[in-house]
Amino acid sequence: MRSLSPVLLFLLLLSFSCSGEVEHLAEPVAGKDSLLFMHSTGINTLISDSGMMRYHLVAEEWDIYNGSNGEPPSWKFMKGLLMERFDEKFHTDLFVQSDTAYLHKQQLWELRGRVLIRNVNGDVFRTEELFWDLNKHEMWNTQYMHITTPERELEGDEFHSNEQMTRYTVFNSAGTFPVTEIEPTRQ
Repeated sequence: MRSLSPVLLFLLLLSFSCSGEVEHLAEPVAGKDSLLFMHSTGINTLISDSGMMRYHLVAEEWDIYNGSNGEPPSWKFMKGLLMERFDEKFHTDLFVQSDTAYLHKQQLWELRGRVLIRNVNGDVFRTEELFWDLNKHEMWNTQYMHITTPERELEGDEFHSNEQMTRYTVFNSAGTFPVTEIEPTRQ
């Protein structure tokens, strides 16, 4: 019996290996908004609005997802966010910190985890969830909220505020307020 030459054997094996190949492809992603457009780490950036420096962002990770049908992109900060908002004179008028943050379609901030906000008056707001509508210029939540001001401490189960966190309403509230003693008047 005669043996096949190595070249002929190689060609024979090559022809068998190429036949009947099945191509394994995943289904295409349907919505463009689920595609990660940018992933950044070690973020420390300034963001301007109309040519004026308005925000300072610090985050360990920042993901930007494409918007679908011409909608703006969405941002995700899964490992936390520190943000300062500046007034016209570049003074911090709002400080925001949270464990997780989402900016949906450049319109609605969703802050989750240990959320801490400090306003221009030094009032500190602590909660586990907070929403900030950039179009309506208001903030709210339906979770427990604890507020500390120089004059009092206040807590409640629902909260609604203006964007500066200076005019707010707390529902189902309780708090402690200092009372100064008033001397009785003599007649």
